[in-house]
Amino acid sequence: MSGIVVVGNGMAGSRFVTEMRDRDRKMPLTVFGAEAQQPYNRVLLSNVLAGASRPDQIGLVDPSWYERHGVDARLGVEIVRIDRERRLVHASDGGVTPYRTLVIATGSTAIVPPLPGTGDGLPAGAVAFRTLDDCVRILEAAEGAKHAVVVGGGLLGIEAARGLAGRGLDVTVVHLAGHLMERQLDPGAGRVLARTLGRLGIRARLEISVSALRTEEAASGTRVSGVELANGEFLSADVVVLACGVRPDVALAREAGLEIDRGIVVDEMLRSVSDPSVRAIGECSQYGGTVYGLVAPAWEQAAILADLLAETDVDARFTGAREITRLKAASVELATMGETHHGDEDPDVEVVRFADPARGTYKKVVIKDDRLIGAILLGETGTAGTLTQLYDRAAPLPSDRLSLLFPGINGAPVSDSPVRMPDAATVCQCNNVSKGQIRACWEHGARTVEEVAARTRASTGCGGCRDAVEGIVCWLDEQEAAPTG
Repeated sequence: MSGIVVVGNGMAGSRFVTEMRDRDRKMPLTVFGAEAQQPYNRVLLSNVLAGASRPDQIGLVDPSWYERHGVDARLGVEIVRIDRERRLVHASDGGVTPYRTLVIATGSTAIVPPLPGTGDGLPAGAVAFRTLDDCVRILEAAEGAKHAVVVGGGLLGIEAARGLAGRGLDVTVVHLAGHLMERQLDPGAGRVLARTLGRLGIRARLEISVSALRTEEAASGTRVSGVELANGEFLSADVVVLACGVRPDVALAREAGLEIDRGIVVDEMLRSVSDPSVRAIGECSQYGGTVYGLVAPAWEQAAILADLLAETDVDARFTGAREITRLKAASVELATMGETHHGDEDPDVEVVRFADPARGTYKKVVIKDDRLIGAILLGETGTAGTLTQLYDRAAPLPSDRLSLLFPGINGAPVSDSPVRMPDAATVCQCNNVSKGQIRACWEHGARTVEEVAARTRASTGCGGCRDAVEGIVCWLDEQEAAPTG
């Protein structure tokens, strides 16, 4: 009997499979994954690169889970063709599987620019950073290496640079834009970030591009020896990491005749606008002109689609998501949200900012019509939870704007404290877990962060809320232990 077939077993596809099984134990469910290993948390790859986590510690679904839950998991098997007329998918191993509903969750692929030196593929020592296998190749190349170049100063590039620097390599980031992480940061924050990274041994070369990879012949074959810059300069490197961005992986969907813009165009029920029997979620999908590139929207889509297909909430709809970026590497903490590019010259907005470059701190909030529309917290993120709540709910702001940047200033309450935080406050943005849900979980016997995470998934996304979850659990423990009389 045909059921649901999922193409892609990454963060969106694997989450949909688990969400679906939570709601429906009997629906025939088959998932195909191009990668042979268990699905893993791509957000935590930088931790693996830095040595803070082992590859086996970032898994999302244990391999034995599939059999226990009656899921036919075809790991290491790609889908090569979709026959929409007959509702069949053709796999790389020659298998043909029928479907009633097809869920495409193929994610994104790394952009590798057509540089001289890459005509026959990337040479040894040069890796496009996107998957766990890429991470392993980078670590192998870094063994005994002294110099690394990271091409791209976006979020992934900064994470790669920090990880390699943490392993003792001399790292240079080459970035075409005028400041680092220009999609999330304004120029002031970019300068502070560059200064912070400089103290960690990471140099930033801005407003310049790489024109070629240079290689050399070694005993093991051709390997990278460095990069040539557009100005003719040569940077020697034992390791070159390409973090030049990603693009939605829509080749399979395009060949099947589905409507594609940047991603697979879907409606509020996550149906392809070309074929209602095909759904798309995660980084390969596009809703309302937007392709969402972060984990929280992908997991929200997975839950909504599971509600719809299991008919546990037939009115569930995806109407867009707010994107909140967190970076939490050693010595670098960053939270950004919304429209961060506004400056003092914009008459319709109010900008409040504080910068202390020597200490690596930059804070900025952007306000319009007494609502928070954007924020940057770099170096000190104590009010990130409060700002996230205000941004998510478009709630009225306190008249004392400085309290948005500095917790407890002028006697204002520290809103991120477990004592002050309302039960409705969202603690884990990636999994949409509130303080009230954590409290209920604790009251039902989950007394550690690990137990809370196992029951609610809080802290299993980007990991940025782990300290907050731990604080709530400790506070609840203290309340129970406190004398009552």
